[in-house]
Amino acid sequence: MIDTMVFPRVDRWLLITALMLIIIIAVKQISFIVTLFLMSLILTLLTLPAMHWLKEKGLSDFQAVLIITVAGILIVIGFLFFTMLSFNSLVADLPQYQNELNTRLSDITALLNSYGISTATNGSPSVKIGDIMDVGFSSIMGIAESFEFLFFVGVTTFFMLLEAPRVTSRLGEWLGKNSDTMRQMNKMTGYVIDFMVVRTETNFIHGLLFGGFLGIVGVHGAILWGVLTFLLGYIPFIGLIIAAIPALFFAWLQFGIPGAIGVVAAVAILNLFVENPIYSFLAARKFEMPALIVILSVIFWGWLLGLVGMLFSVPFTLLLFLIFELADELRWINVALGVHHLFEDPKPGESPSDPGVVP
Repeated sequence: MIDTMVFPRVDRWLLITALMLIIIIAVKQISFIVTLFLMSLILTLLTLPAMHWLKEKGLSDFQAVLIITVAGILIVIGFLFFTMLSFNSLVADLPQYQNELNTRLSDITALLNSYGISTATNGSPSVKIGDIMDVGFSSIMGIAESFEFLFFVGVTTFFMLLEAPRVTSRLGEWLGKNSDTMRQMNKMTGYVIDFMVVRTETNFIHGLLFGGFLGIVGVHGAILWGVLTFLLGYIPFIGLIIAAIPALFFAWLQFGIPGAIGVVAAVAILNLFVENPIYSFLAARKFEMPALIVILSVIFWGWLLGLVGMLFSVPFTLLLFLIFELADELRWINVALGVHHLFEDPKPGESPSDPGVVP
């Protein structure tokens, strides 16, 4: 143990900071394993309510986990099927998109010439959709690794779900079922479960409505853009904007400026009537965090763990806050960041939320 008489307080904090940096660098080096473990942990927490519900119906732990696993496999297969179907449709119509792009670029050139602005390129446009698609094709080399990753995530989640009741029982015996540490762990894991459930429901509604709108209007790849909206919706603030960019591009190709404006209007309306009311009503009361903290968490986890880190940045950050709260010397970080209220007991007259139950 560090003797404060030997090491002044400043030196002690410098040592702690150095150790944290070493840990971050080490996590960066083994990011694949860390990402696999954290993603499995989040999926385990997400499916725990379903497991409890199935056990209440009289099923054993193994039977409940097996049903959840089969359901998860079917959901993943469905996503892959519709995504590949839409992607293949885009690839088959690639010459049509190139002709539409030529037309749009010619219109832009004519508009610029009408204002006396000469363009440097003549004839065929320098932008080729084939070159853009090649970027997507180049990622096909990583598909095998992605399936391998998903396989290991599924296996790890399966065994985590089987061990979850035993781990909870062991922690209760070790820490005490009514101890402050156990209460805080239950509260934060409940927050993580609630966040993932609420975020998934909101993303599903958003993706379904956005993809349905694009399909009715006739924008190419509507299913793909709906799936992309569902997935990227987990990234706070910027995810839905990034997901709308491809749909905006194809709407502009097909229908020109009016089509692009229509997509922008649809995104704005969906954010107004789906994202803000539904998600805020269900989630804001529980997971209120400063916007700066959320943005920094997206940047940090994205740098550390890649796309998975960005998708699950908020749950990962909530788990990190739990670690800070359980350590006496790190609890001040939660106070400084303005998230200490997540661990406070409900005020008189307020009913505490049970872990895993969406308000």
